[in-house]
Amino acid sequence: MKSIAKIFVLLALSAVLLTYSSCDNTKPPTPTDEEVQLGKLSKTWKTTSTSVTKDGVVQTGYTNFTLTLSGTVGATSFGYAAAGRPPLSPWLSSGNWKFDTDPLTSIIRDSGVDELKMTYFVTETTLQLTFNFQGTGYARVGNVKGQWVMTFGL
Repeated sequence: MKSIAKIFVLLALSAVLLTYSSCDNTKPPTPTDEEVQLGKLSKTWKTTSTSVTKDGVVQTGYTNFTLTLSGTVGATSFGYAAAGRPPLSPWLSSGNWKFDTDPLTSIIRDSGVDELKMTYFVTETTLQLTFNFQGTGYARVGNVKGQWVMTFGL
């Protein structure tokens, strides 16, 4: 009787081991910094009447300004659309952007002739962009040239 009990215990242990050894223990891949940041950035962001400054001075005309950042994981370049821009703005109505060398803190807007490096800080509900705009290619450059800080919410 003892030998049958031993055989039964061995068979039960073998079945348990076979069951667990056939399980897939691979974990899903950890998202990259770019993937996490793209998820946070890809939204339509809105300013308020006092959330845009140039050279430390609050800029008027940004009450209805929205910035929509979009993109697909795996792409190297993403899109943006700016709406509700005042007549003199450092933003084109649309363009592209990409992550700079540190995807946690910097992006590049409009690669090429109009390239502009920006630092950013983003949470789930706020975005702050800081950049020094030189106005290349813009009419009345003196009115938009300077150090900008734009704070957005949802």
